[in-house]
Amino acid sequence: MSLRVDGGTLLVRNGRTHYPHEPETYRFFPGGKALPPRIIVLDGSGSISFDVLGWLAEQGVPLIRINWRGEVVTVAGGSGYGADGKNLQWQLETRADPVRRVLFSTSLIRQKLQASVTTLTECIADSPARRVALSNAAAALEQIDRSPPRDLVQLRGIEAFAAAAYFAAWRGLEMSIKPTVRKHVPEEWLAFDARASLANGKRPKNKRASHPLNAMLNYAYGVLQAQLQVRAVSEGFDPTVGIMHHGYRDSPAYVFDLMEPERPKVDAALLRFVTGHEFSAADFTLRSDGVVRLSPQLARRVCGLVV
Repeated sequence: MSLRVDGGTLLVRNGRTHYPHEPETYRFFPGGKALPPRIIVLDGSGSISFDVLGWLAEQGVPLIRINWRGEVVTVAGGSGYGADGKNLQWQLETRADPVRRVLFSTSLIRQKLQASVTTLTECIADSPARRVALSNAAAALEQIDRSPPRDLVQLRGIEAFAAAAYFAAWRGLEMSIKPTVRKHVPEEWLAFDARASLANGKRPKNKRASHPLNAMLNYAYGVLQAQLQVRAVSEGFDPTVGIMHHGYRDSPAYVFDLMEPERPKVDAALLRFVTGHEFSAADFTLRSDGVVRLSPQLARRVCGLVV
């Protein structure tokens, strides 16, 4: 793929995602009505010039690159990063004050639990596991309201109590994946088992997904992270100053805070897509280390569920 400035316009040329495929080309004019709110590059390779970065900055259009794991690699262009003094001061003061920090974090988790109840009710079929998940979420909400957590350790315990049952209710969710003449899929792909990936060995991590649904979730969360990071920066917040989350190696901890209430909404959009779509074996690639990779076409569809 390539992005370049041509006669004062931005010329975007998509790469090839399959054969035969004629690459698409888009031309954007400065200040034009067709200017996109953001440009998201999904994996791929190609070229970009410093002129393009300057053009994007002038037009306020951020460029976001997400790798095949669904991780945000970079956010460039747009308005750049310039913190608003008042917003940054609010972040620092809230993080430094244990009471305010817990109140802010509790609000995030309350919203997350409420959204989780909606997702479970609307997108997961009735089962004993779903009833347990709904019961746990209701109990967690009641505990937060009746006896608010005194610190983040207690709050995270309440969240973990509900989260374990939440994803357990997904277990057995069927995926329709048709084999092709030359490609077959593992039998375990046909039903969801757990959020953690088997490709990480004994450590229960969500990265390096070994199941297609987890791979799509990682991609969708990556797009969500990019969107919220752009919003945080544009509003003058420092994305690295988290309140609930700790920042490690300049990670966007504040963005992770903002993601918490939005995750179940992304889950709902993806669950509706998965249960209403027949996939092809060609939509996924199984690497030699057991990690599942999405095809470029499917990655674009998943991206569109969040954008």
